[in-house]
Amino acid sequence: MKIVDVKLGMLKVPLITPFKTALRTVECVEDVIVMLETDTGHIGYGNAPATAVITGDTHGSVIEAIRTIYTPLLLNRDVADLNRLTREIGAAMINNTSAKAAVEIALYDLFAQSYQTPLYRLLGGGESSLTTDITISVDYIDKMVADAEMAVERGFEILKLKVGKDIRLDIERIKAVYSAVKGRALLRLDANQGWSPKQAVMAIRSLEEAGVLLELVEQPVKASNLEGMRYISERVKTPIMADESIFGPLEVMEVIQRHAAEIINIKLMKTGGISNALKIADLAGLYDIECMVGCMLETSIGVSAAAHVAAAKSPVVSKLDLDVPSLCQFDPVIGGATYKDADIILNETPGLGIEKIEGLQLLA
Repeated sequence: MKIVDVKLGMLKVPLITPFKTALRTVECVEDVIVMLETDTGHIGYGNAPATAVITGDTHGSVIEAIRTIYTPLLLNRDVADLNRLTREIGAAMINNTSAKAAVEIALYDLFAQSYQTPLYRLLGGGESSLTTDITISVDYIDKMVADAEMAVERGFEILKLKVGKDIRLDIERIKAVYSAVKGRALLRLDANQGWSPKQAVMAIRSLEEAGVLLELVEQPVKASNLEGMRYISERVKTPIMADESIFGPLEVMEVIQRHAAEIINIKLMKTGGISNALKIADLAGLYDIECMVGCMLETSIGVSAAAHVAAAKSPVVSKLDLDVPSLCQFDPVIGGATYKDADIILNETPGLGIEKIEGLQLLA
């Protein structure tokens, strides 16, 4: 199975409600879609969002990287040579992790199709039924409470609250949501680098003393501030999770060695695709470190690829934050994994199982 063409498109999907964090506000999912076509008629799909404040990637940079670097690298190459290809993709340019991820996801999709098996089975198997949390965007207290209650009514039993804009107000937001859903849903916090180490300790301790039970707090301080992460971890009972601090295996090693966090968040758009995500999970497993698999507000193509990785790497991957399809007004991807509120059911068709994408605008 040889790659004979690389096509690109744009896909835009409106969100049900704006996605607000300490870093940005987004009203729709808008991705670059990559399609690797083969001499056998098979197509591998991948995607990349623009998340400039985290990965540095824009739509323009992703498109340019795929057109000028990865298309020449991939054309006329055999999909069966997967390990060599993923090494070359990683080495061809520094950073640009979302572009790398889009190409790698499509490549892994084809590789699994060549063996006529779902991707998660090719990666090692696991359960095909998964459960995700859902994100509650930072907002007015009444709005966050209403959104949380609506999520619980939809069947979500884990809520991830976005905070990090105003430390005092954040505490009130969390207490209000906790009071509204106590006994019905578990809470996770994500400050998206919005606090200082001392603020984080103050806030988390205040919540702990008030009886607010939290499963974890995600990336409370700046990504580069591992000493600050360690400072927090040593002073609170609630587990701290590293997200923006982690891109690849080297950062994972540093986080582990410096005792900066107890949980690692793996996102394909940060790792540069599936190959590094697998390495991170294996590395974390060696040190008995739990992992979450999350997403970067991309379409269900990338979310499905992440879900396949999560299934294959359980129980090291014990938590999921793959809620984007539930945040969107509709899913334009036909075939593949299915999403019903908190439930994700992986496809049993080859690869990612994608049949077509509605509303895709091909790029010339």
